Amino acid sequence: MGTQGSADEWRRPTEGQMSGWGRWEKPPTPYDRFMEEEGIPTFRGIGVRQLQDLPLRPWKRLGGRGTFLQLDGTESRWGMYVVEVPARGALNPEQHLYEEVVFVVEGRGTTEVWQEDESRKQVFEWNKGSLFAIPLNTHHRIVNATSEPALLLVGTTAPSMINLMQDNNFIFHCDYAFTSRYDASKEYFKPDEKLRPEPVKGLAMQRTNLVPDIINCELPPDNRRSPGYRRIEHHMAGGTFYMFCGQHETGRYAKAHRHEPGAVLICIGGKGYTYTWPSELGTQPWADGKGDQVLRQDYEHVGMVSAAPVSGNWFHQHFSVGKEPLRVLAFLGPGYKTFARGGRPGAKQRDDSALDVNKGGWAIEYRDEDPHIRQEFAAMLAKEGVQSRMTDEVYEARFEFTGGKPS
Repeated sequence: MGTQGSADEWRRPTEGQMSGWGRWEKPPTPYDRFMEEEGIPTFRGIGVRQLQDLPLRPWKRLGGRGTFLQLDGTESRWGMYVVEVPARGALNPEQHLYEEVVFVVEGRGTTEVWQEDESRKQVFEWNKGSLFAIPLNTHHRIVNATSEPALLLVGTTAPSMINLMQDNNFIFHCDYAFTSRYDASKEYFKPDEKLRPEPVKGLAMQRTNLVPDIINCELPPDNRRSPGYRRIEHHMAGGTFYMFCGQHETGRYAKAHRHEPGAVLICIGGKGYTYTWPSELGTQPWADGKGDQVLRQDYEHVGMVSAAPVSGNWFHQHFSVGKEPLRVLAFLGPGYKTFARGGRPGAKQRDDSALDVNKGGWAIEYRDEDPHIRQEFAAMLAKEGVQSRMTDEVYEARFEFTGGKPS
């Protein structure tokens, strides 16, 4: 036996022993402690059926009621919270060294934005379904314009910044103005609907700091997840917080695929469910007698699921079972596309999560999926009174990418 010591005394290993305890509990991060100190609840898990079911508690710092969400797989990557803005009231002014994107669940109001030395505040309006970003380290205040409380869902890069700095006074009271992120121009919060190719993968993208209605806006075709699938990325306020909006047609579902952890899908239209399972269970877990290890999350309006929970690379598959198309707002956190994988600049990469596993990718083609998937989907559609659009042609379809990046 090694030398027995107190809790703060190192134990010396003897011959044949290795130093250390070998097992331990994951300690709380600085961000975990920050959430606890804020005095509101923290929800953890793979998802929630409806955001409105979560308990809200008075939030002294913000002046509303709120709750944190830290879904499995997002820990230390990015954070999320829900806040209720009082009727005919406002949240307390804020300033912080982390990025913030806001989705309006319910309500109508305005947001005021200004720099430390500016007397004039820039003001823009938002409604139910709006999506906007708060420029880094700007002063801002959110105002409710109605006689009913407004409800906001907010994604932030707070975990990475708070864990790195470990000084909340610096996080919330730094006076540096990031003028490259916010120039206070009159056009800053003017919606820009121009479609551009996203520079890494070439997918459809908009550079805009405000989307007036992400629930009903037109989405361009994509086809990477399911036939008829539509998708667009929004790059906001010069930030690194990665997000997109996607839509599966009624009576159809996505191919199973896997990727890095941290992706959370928020249902903003229709209804559906998601299956997710560790890739170690293989491509047909039910057929292999491992279906009891597959997790399922059902969701309706503003419900959500962590698509690749825990350590990531879990297969997951999304199903549209409502009478309306399943539209999801995906939050993935800072630098998801550029930082998630290693490699030198210029290293060749590919869209593995959309490429067939039989070709070395991470997606399971419909023809190769577990038979339980199709049976369960048919039963769910019958229960909802929805017609399936998963025809034989869909199961036999083959899709190719549009082509390489132009030189």
